[in-house]
Amino acid sequence: MELKKYIRDVPDFPKEGILYRDITPLLKDHEAFTYVVNQLSNNIPDSVNSIIAPESRGFIFASAVCYKTKKNLVLVRKKGKLPFKTFEVNYELEYGTDTFQIHTDSVQKNSKVAIIDDLLATGGTISAIEDLLENFNCQILNISFVIELVDLLGRDKIKCKEIDSIIKY
Repeated sequence: MELKKYIRDVPDFPKEGILYRDITPLLKDHEAFTYVVNQLSNNIPDSVNSIIAPESRGFIFASAVCYKTKKNLVLVRKKGKLPFKTFEVNYELEYGTDTFQIHTDSVQKNSKVAIIDDLLATGGTISAIEDLLENFNCQILNISFVIELVDLLGRDKIKCKEIDSIIKY
């Protein structure tokens, strides 16, 4: 399936000089969305207990993959969005900085996990999640993306080397 036709380019969003890859056309087409969920699901090793998903578009794909693969869904959210005790980490984005949090009881110690997100750009988001997951001494078996912006070299910042992406720019 030619998935790039379902990705809309939006120049100068969220700020000037950024070319935003909009996934909403892919989401509104059930065949394209189903294809992506199936591809992401194929990347999840059977031994994974939980799938980690960063806010907010990662939630969309990871929740569907969790449903399909019968895995637990763990949310990583921006600061102040989780109601229970959290671990947190500051991280850099392509266009700024932010803070991620995860509930202190969301992942079992020494478990095996995978991470799913919509986009790999500079690698800051996933690197931050890897840092958060150190609190649980868990093993990250796979990281999967719908889109990868190859020229930004985001893979270089990620410790886990089992990385898959469906669409590459």
